[in-house]
Amino acid sequence: MENFIVSARKYRPQTFDTVVGQKTITNTLKNAIRNNQLAQAFLFCGPRGVGKTTCARILAKTINCENLSPSMEACDKCQSCVSFNENASFNIYELDGASNNSVDEIRNLVDKVRIPPQMGKYKVYIIDEVHMLSASAFNAFLKTLEEPPPYAKFILATTEKHKIIPTILSRCQIFDFKRITVEDIAGHLNYVATNERITAEEDALHIIAQKADGAMRDALSIFDQLVSFAGHDLTYETVLENLNVLDYEYFFNITGHILDGDISSTLLTINEILDKGFDGQHFLIGFGEHIRNLLVCKDPVTIKLLETAPTIRNRYLEQSALCPVDFLLKVLELNNKCDLNYKISNNKRLHLELALMQMCIILRNAEVSPNENQKKKSPVQNIPVIEKKTPDPILPTSKPAETVKPKETRAFPGTLSIKDMTSSLQKESEKKPLRAEEKTGEYGTSTIFTLEQLETVWDQFGETIHKSMPHLSTTLKKHRPVLKENFLIEFCVDNKVLAENLNQKKNDLLDFLIVRLNNAKIHLQIIVPDHPIGLKPYTDREKFGRMAEKNPDLLDLREQLDLEID
Repeated sequence: MENFIVSARKYRPQTFDTVVGQKTITNTLKNAIRNNQLAQAFLFCGPRGVGKTTCARILAKTINCENLSPSMEACDKCQSCVSFNENASFNIYELDGASNNSVDEIRNLVDKVRIPPQMGKYKVYIIDEVHMLSASAFNAFLKTLEEPPPYAKFILATTEKHKIIPTILSRCQIFDFKRITVEDIAGHLNYVATNERITAEEDALHIIAQKADGAMRDALSIFDQLVSFAGHDLTYETVLENLNVLDYEYFFNITGHILDGDISSTLLTINEILDKGFDGQHFLIGFGEHIRNLLVCKDPVTIKLLETAPTIRNRYLEQSALCPVDFLLKVLELNNKCDLNYKISNNKRLHLELALMQMCIILRNAEVSPNENQKKKSPVQNIPVIEKKTPDPILPTSKPAETVKPKETRAFPGTLSIKDMTSSLQKESEKKPLRAEEKTGEYGTSTIFTLEQLETVWDQFGETIHKSMPHLSTTLKKHRPVLKENFLIEFCVDNKVLAENLNQKKNDLLDFLIVRLNNAKIHLQIIVPDHPIGLKPYTDREKFGRMAEKNPDLLDLREQLDLEID
């Protein structure tokens, strides 16, 4: 039985022309060979599986070839090419930076560099994962890398360019490899499938390409895994089942239900997704990508950013035409907010369902315009509801309970403005003594509360953030709020750092207080004093200064005895 060779090795490019998705780099290297302008050191950096080591090997093979083609490709027939293909070349050395990262290993490498090649023009040293070298190993390598013998070439490859010291970067020609596009990966997978006599659907190859996230090696590994599972017939359904990927159909269906405002169908669809074993956050990530694709399709200029199969692309164009841009942006915002808070939610399913229900009512709310609201008919009298001036908004009216409140704050002729209404309410509250009573009107609720009630709710908020922000929770317990006039709450902290941390949660704290104390007029003011509160002296000088504040005679005693404070 023949030994199986994985596709990533079997179909590894052997010439510059067969490298996928890196035309700019391969053309630059071929021109350098043609013009005899090869640098002494190259640095290939980029994500995993995009062809860094492959290009390094092809470059090493090409510059030692004895019969280069006019297109600057190796001949694969000369003695140097044959020995390279058989892994028997004495001119090309490959080292792993992870296992050869000590100073001694680099010193041995420097000693070998002094020996000229026995055959061919160049000795090429390929160091993979070069960022794993220690700082001392890098320093030992500097001089040789900058001024090597004319026959020595160094090719360094890394996935983490930022970990390489600047002195090494300045001695190399740097080539940044890009992620391979979905189209390029799918095309190469189709070539491999044809050579292996495997029938593969185009949509299935696109799913594999998207799952690989720009890495050709990952795509070929997934391809081999799926062939082992499904045999020589690779279908779209097989790929979805094996890779645990959600079908596009679910995203199109849920978007359609949200457009229709159909909450019931939306919840049933998400229930079907969860019953199939998909995690809620997995759905949120895919749905966010789906909405992003619909946004991309709104403009013909950005359609090229859509990385899907041609058949799916037509469906995106059709559904995108039905979705207003404002609607898509609001859905994307709700989806992103749900994704951010999903992990910390105690009831994750409810959290997801609430977000979807909010999406379903976006267009429903947008359809009720102010003009339509004014024409709304009374269900009892079947006549238009007319807003009339009320002499005192606090006093109860004698009208029946079916009187419709206006949803908007537009001031019509003969009505009180919000500013006048708020001013009237404030003056009324100033005339009466503070007591636990409730004043409810059209523009909010203002329940008068005591300092004890405020401190109780204050501590409750501190408990809710104790796990996520323990330091801030301790600050809330340590410093107590002060209740001022007109429901102003002042909170004094030790320093600006605490104030900045609290500002991040200020809106949450304010909403919590408004809801729990049933008062929409509460405002919160954070104060940082000029002199820190409760700052303990630590150094001898600080301790002496604190003692001298309490007893100024210590300053005279210090001068008389000519004492110094360390």
